[in-house]
Amino acid sequence: MNHEWISKYAPYIYFDNNEPFFPVRVGVTVLEEAGPSPSTRRSFEFEDPRVKYLIEYAIYWDYDIQHLYELEHVWVYVGHDGEVVDCDASFHGRHFKGLLRDRSNLVDGTHVKLYSQPGKHAFLPQADMFYLLPDLMTCTDENAGRRGLLITGPFDGVYSTDDETNRLVELYLKTLRFKPSMEFTEYRIDPSLYVTWPELHAEVPLRIKDRLAEIRQQLGGVNR
Repeated sequence: MNHEWISKYAPYIYFDNNEPFFPVRVGVTVLEEAGPSPSTRRSFEFEDPRVKYLIEYAIYWDYDIQHLYELEHVWVYVGHDGEVVDCDASFHGRHFKGLLRDRSNLVDGTHVKLYSQPGKHAFLPQADMFYLLPDLMTCTDENAGRRGLLITGPFDGVYSTDDETNRLVELYLKTLRFKPSMEFTEYRIDPSLYVTWPELHAEVPLRIKDRLAEIRQQLGGVNR
């Protein structure tokens, strides 16, 4: 994997100043023809003749403030002359355009500037848009941990959870509850985090197992 080339088009992510979680791996896939994403329920048609290929960044965190396991995506569409043609960014199982119409959030020519929802990590190109979310402040505070150990599409049948595991995850995440500052600082993905999607897919269950062991150790003396 050419980390220098992957880094050239990687998004610049802006995290809330009170954010407790940061990416731990990024699974990268390059698509050059129509077909499905390997890591989420989405397909690409390549209908825009300007697009030569797209880079899929599957960005993995060990935690969302409401659950263990978090995977969000950024798709950068690259043109035949190397320009950024477009960008999409995931938002709670869906996606929005990541590149503003006037391209004003394209930094250094090839890096799309995206804001990460505090604690939840869904992406938007403007921070003020988060204020449209009714639970912006409550999901990171009183509702922390409520979804336990999450299982989503790419990992259906790969691992499982139960009520006790979900209670432990919720109890742990409640110790990290916070109120967003809504002030953001730039974060650039360290090239050491890049892996292929198959490598990330194989690593995630192992990371979940390790995080659960750490949680049980930390909460061992806590009266649940």
